[in-house]
Amino acid sequence: MKRTYVTVAATAATALLAGSAILLWLGDEDTPCRSGTTVAGGALGGPFELVSETGDTVTDAQIIDRPSLIYFGYTYCPDVCPLDASRNAEALDLLAERGHDNVQALFITVDPERDTPEVLTEYTDYMHPDMIGLTGTPEQIRAAAKAYRVYYQRQGDDPATYLVDHTFYTYLVTPEEGFVDILRGAPGAGGSEGQSAEDVAAITACYLERF
Repeated sequence: MKRTYVTVAATAATALLAGSAILLWLGDEDTPCRSGTTVAGGALGGPFELVSETGDTVTDAQIIDRPSLIYFGYTYCPDVCPLDASRNAEALDLLAERGHDNVQALFITVDPERDTPEVLTEYTDYMHPDMIGLTGTPEQIRAAAKAYRVYYQRQGDDPATYLVDHTFYTYLVTPEEGFVDILRGAPGAGGSEGQSAEDVAAITACYLERF
């Protein structure tokens, strides 16, 4: 199915990486599928409990029941999140064309105050039918973000217009392997060259075909 993806001009967001607990470097030639982005300090991921778009509480084991591209962002994000979410949505279609139609995208909000299940449903349904939004209490979001070493920080006091600085990586996770790889933001996200939908699809397919 053809889809028109969001194309939004991204602004520089160097502050998004400030305070990030993730240290990255290039290269790992021993892993053919490697995205080119490696995590220092051990594996990412872990148990979490969040609230789905239906309002039901779900665990990581329940929601990650198939290969998943996990992204932490928020629906009011003016630039980076639309680029990354639409890039991940396009990657799902490219993967389906390769025969991997069982991959899903998870959009975990870092703004639970505004991102209710209803708001997330509207956002993810627009992006892709296989994208699922997850919210929760501030404590639940904090625990999930900590598991993936996601930095986020509210900026501004106005309850209607505040922004949230956050890291903008996508995590490839499978039920069997857990955390598999980390992918950079979309081209232009945060002022970086990033990784395209084609890159994400190729890297994901490479892993799925090796497992």
